[in-house]
Amino acid sequence: MCGIHLIWGKGANKESIDVLLAAGRHRGPDQEASLSPWPGLWVGVNRLKIKHPGPEADQPFWSPDGNYFLIWNGEIYNFQSLGKQLQMMGVTLLTKSDTEVLMHWLRIFGNKGLETIEGMYSLILVNLIEKSILVARDKNGEKPLYFSQDPDRLIISSDARGIHKIKKTTIDPDQFGYYFYLRTPLPGKTLFKGVREWKANRNSWIHQHSTFRWDTIATKINKEPNPSISTFREELQIAVDRQFQADVPVGIQLSGGADSALLYALWYQQSGIKLQAYTIQTEEKYRKKYSDGIAAARFLSQMPADHQLLEVNQQSFLSNWEDYLQSIDVPVGDSAGFLTWMIGKEAKKTVKVLVSGAGADELWGGYRRHQAFDFYLKNKKVLLSLRQVLQKLPLGREGQKFFSSIRSDSRRTFLNFEALRPVPHELAEDFERLFQAKEISYTDALDFDRQNYLVQDILRIQDSALMAHGIEGRAPYLDERMIKLQKSVGDPEVLKGKPWIKSCLRDLDLAWIADRKKTGFGLPLAEWFREDGPFSQRAFQSIKAFEKTQGQDFPKEMRDLARNPESGVKNHFLILYNLFLLADWLKLQES
Repeated sequence: MCGIHLIWGKGANKESIDVLLAAGRHRGPDQEASLSPWPGLWVGVNRLKIKHPGPEADQPFWSPDGNYFLIWNGEIYNFQSLGKQLQMMGVTLLTKSDTEVLMHWLRIFGNKGLETIEGMYSLILVNLIEKSILVARDKNGEKPLYFSQDPDRLIISSDARGIHKIKKTTIDPDQFGYYFYLRTPLPGKTLFKGVREWKANRNSWIHQHSTFRWDTIATKINKEPNPSISTFREELQIAVDRQFQADVPVGIQLSGGADSALLYALWYQQSGIKLQAYTIQTEEKYRKKYSDGIAAARFLSQMPADHQLLEVNQQSFLSNWEDYLQSIDVPVGDSAGFLTWMIGKEAKKTVKVLVSGAGADELWGGYRRHQAFDFYLKNKKVLLSLRQVLQKLPLGREGQKFFSSIRSDSRRTFLNFEALRPVPHELAEDFERLFQAKEISYTDALDFDRQNYLVQDILRIQDSALMAHGIEGRAPYLDERMIKLQKSVGDPEVLKGKPWIKSCLRDLDLAWIADRKKTGFGLPLAEWFREDGPFSQRAFQSIKAFEKTQGQDFPKEMRDLARNPESGVKNHFLILYNLFLLADWLKLQES
């Protein structure tokens, strides 16, 4: 893991690249460098040493002839096989690092070489002969990358705040509505005006004063038309074996749920090696509902690990809140971000890599919204005809959300299921182009989740919360082999409720985890807001102050709730947390 930075054009100088390096220093505390390969271009890198931690693999990493160098952020999981191919071509490798392999692979094959790379990355390859750069971000969007381009200058960085500081941009209030309904800015945007997200699976060769010509990275699908559960387990075992490996200590975020439990069980059964494991535990009075700590302890009686339970309460939350906000460059309205940050704070004492179950729900249909959408598709006509009547019944929070969300347009319906509240028409239109068809199937919905929610929420949280502490996050369910296998599944029933994951757990004598009710990963927000304790008092104060200063830029529903946050305690506690987060984060940007 690293931070990478580039300024090309007006204002490219040592002072400017130092601003970007300072913003990204938490991403790579082990090594830092900057240089100007030709007038008008400066690049910089912050390195976190995971593979080949010696200085021989420091960045920028130069080709032997001095014509190319690479700066990048990520891990290449098939670098050993690529390295063997390079050696057969006559390339001499001087290190055991994926950095050297990646540099040579791209030097020889250019952006077409990205098709055979299996890993997570954002990268910049500099060609000094042609005075051009190759910029790319991995297929899943596991590693962040941001940019700003105008006629005189291109700025690229792993951290949006550095670009914001150089450009002296303002906050973009047009993003408040997207954040309110969908937890994040519009895909491709940030909360800083003029600072954009380099989208996942995009690459471009850029020459001076040229505009981007986006290319996507082709994925070859598994030739097996209908893979079996045995194939799934074999491929997941391979993903575990290669993603649990590093030249530094590795640990796991263990929720006590199916996804992380299966990963660790496969690792421990194969290797017999105990790893560090970290689990969040709530206050004792909430543990019947939020039982991750209890479940994780039971699991580890079968699959031993060096386990740490990290208790989070209102006092520990408030004492760490400002430090957490300081670490965020693009806020995500999801309390899992704070919990992941707390795990990283403790884990950095012992490990430099943390594995998680991220991606399993999006690929294999693990969320309640997937069940709801499947039910909607099977009963669409009846549900639409009865919606007005059923919506008036006392159905509870989830029932009301379901019936207020359904529309005749299946795209709009799934977007509403993913959102915290039904999305207004003018905002929802911006998401329609992300769907592959006007009427979408269940598998289309999973693809949308993987390309949108997974990238904008889950992976952004994992990267920013862990990199704040200099820890690399990994997600074996998003291994290239697993993505190809999931795309080759012909039977949609396999993609509903994670049946293969649960079956593998049963085979490992972990049926009780497979049958455990999914609770989600987050703070006990409903309980904290109801208590009228220090958490809710601080949150309400921040939200109301936010509305007074910037409420004129809010959508109507957002402003109504911000004016009277107490009214949302019962049904809108998730949105209240998000408003609290946004309000306090914006206050820090202004200070």
